[in-house]
Amino acid sequence: MAFNDHPHAGGKPLRGFASMDPQRQRQIASLGGRAAHEKGTAHEFTSQEAREAGRKGGMARSAGRRDALANAQKVL
Repeated sequence: MAFNDHPHAGGKPLRGFASMDPQRQRQIASLGGRAAHEKGTAHEFTSQEAREAGRKGGMARSAGRRDALANAQKVL
């Protein structure tokens, strides 16, 4: 993939990891994840932790939408 053909090129030259082909990025990230699991330092969520994270994410999303709607109504 040529430098300017990268899908994330937004007028500013990409460097390092961002300049790589997306498939190569996934490949490297996968290696890091496997290494963390082998070393025993990878975090694995319990079902309770996952539930709490999902709840917090949902609350943040709805708050952001509510704020955006309030600001849109102020403009009108």
